[in-house]
Amino acid sequence: MAPIDPNIPMNDQTGSPTTVPYLSRSVLERLAITTHEAIDSIEQLILGQRRGQVWCAPKVVVLPGDDRYIMATLAVADEPRVVATKSLVLNPRNRDRGISVINSLVTLLDSETGLPLAIVEGNWVTARRTAGLSAIAAKRLARTDSASIAFIGCGVEARSHLDAFCDLFPVREIRAFGRGTENRDALCRIAEARGLAAIASKTAREAVEGADLIVTSVTLVPNLVPFLDARWLKPGAFLTSTDLALPWVAEGMGAFQRIVIDDLEQEAKMSKPMVPPALVVGDLSGLVSGEIAGRAGAEERTAFVFRGLAIGDLALAALAYRRAKTSGAIPG
Repeated sequence: MAPIDPNIPMNDQTGSPTTVPYLSRSVLERLAITTHEAIDSIEQLILGQRRGQVWCAPKVVVLPGDDRYIMATLAVADEPRVVATKSLVLNPRNRDRGISVINSLVTLLDSETGLPLAIVEGNWVTARRTAGLSAIAAKRLARTDSASIAFIGCGVEARSHLDAFCDLFPVREIRAFGRGTENRDALCRIAEARGLAAIASKTAREAVEGADLIVTSVTLVPNLVPFLDARWLKPGAFLTSTDLALPWVAEGMGAFQRIVIDDLEQEAKMSKPMVPPALVVGDLSGLVSGEIAGRAGAEERTAFVFRGLAIGDLALAALAYRRAKTSGAIPG
């Protein structure tokens, strides 16, 4: 092979660009991607997976034993022609550094050529895809007249779910409960700015009892002791648990008449199930395709429990990349 001539631009010799665009949070926010656009993008890839045009690998997790949680995901699509990989580090010690506890990055490649397309700020992708997955489940499993949301955990995921659920349901009130008061009070202020009633709950039970929608996004820490009980929930309530159901006592999960998880295939490869398999009626793919039913009655308690779906990362990152190109935020 001839050596690369340093005087010739790299993309003239290898096809690879000399620079790869980085979509920062500020750029991503300016793209104004809506909840319904996020839902549609994820649903299309879920259906594409069933047609054999989209593939994803189970997430890989490394636990160094010092409270860090390090994770990577991989998803591939022929349409859009994208490979998305996400690397994420959760470190509780980041609070002392004054930075986010979770930080991540998504890289996009052309799935045909392997050439790089973009690097995307991963925290935005994670928040939007997580709320998008919850929204896909909620529009099939929650009551359409749901008007109150209880948040257990009041950080980034709570805020993205507030945005998504307010776009889907006639929300009038939130209840918020978290480990500290700063995030809880900030979430209440955001809700009040939307014209909603906001209650800073004194206990987790006080927050979830009587709520139509429950969102739990408790930070994953070693030896987390469950403190939530599904038997507290009223008939007709819907839960979305972004935290592997770890805060929920196992003996109470039978109170749900219908539990859906994100991916049966991925779950089968995990060493410990999120919920007892006998309680699971199916996964998000079955729900979107109509193979499994959504809510069967007004009094049914339903739940969506999930680890995170790499397809969601691909969907949001690829959607942002396309929007950035068409809007001129990055060169076309």
